[in-house]
Amino acid sequence: MPALYIGHGAPMLLDDPVWSGQLARLAADLPRPQAILIVSAHWESAPVGLSATHANADVVYDFGGFAPKFYSMRYDTPDASAIASLVRATLPATVAVHQHTSRGLDHGAWVPLRIMYPDADIPVLQMSLPTHDPETLLALGAALRPLRQQGVLIIGSGFLTHGLPFLRDWRVDAQAPGWSVDFDLWAADALARGDVDTLMRYRSSAPGMPYAHPTVEHFTPLFVALGAATDAQAPPTTVIDGYWMGLAKRSLAFA
Repeated sequence: MPALYIGHGAPMLLDDPVWSGQLARLAADLPRPQAILIVSAHWESAPVGLSATHANADVVYDFGGFAPKFYSMRYDTPDASAIASLVRATLPATVAVHQHTSRGLDHGAWVPLRIMYPDADIPVLQMSLPTHDPETLLALGAALRPLRQQGVLIIGSGFLTHGLPFLRDWRVDAQAPGWSVDFDLWAADALARGDVDTLMRYRSSAPGMPYAHPTVEHFTPLFVALGAATDAQAPPTTVIDGYWMGLAKRSLAFA
């Protein structure tokens, strides 16, 4: 299985035929996962947390101001106890892990997965973001890398640019602001060159900062996926690009 970094948008992503179609095609082109391990921008918690493993766990409606229909949507997946045990066994003993018994998938997980795997017949486990330190997240991804050989799809879910406070045009097809375009192209270039050191210094060296990421939780899941790559310096495949409400929806597959 590859490792992925994807943009997850907001709940109304589910109503966007273009981006939904891109995510659906991405999933159709992948081998069928035995399980999915997803790290979302919307669960920042240390130590490493794992979501509830029982079947049909409630999803988290961690958003406000959207159409009522989004608050009744579910994503009822099978029991994920086996993948949780596998994750705990794979991580080194130095990594503390807390198993949550009631926290379900947040919208950074269930919204894109509802499109990618609409039958909800694959066990899904969410892992928290325990830090935003790139080096630590790269190491975490590297520790999880062996799971890929066992059919686990590792996904970092965020948004390559996420400057919501600085958007002025909220149309889906709005022209992307310069800071969004600059950061997107900078990241794509650094990844293509395998320049992990430059990526790690994004706060100080990336154009468009801090507008592209006034808070960084939508960018840092990238480092988990990058760490899980066979070779972090190998160019990834851009599987989705373009902009949504002016934000970069670039999504990547790491071999």
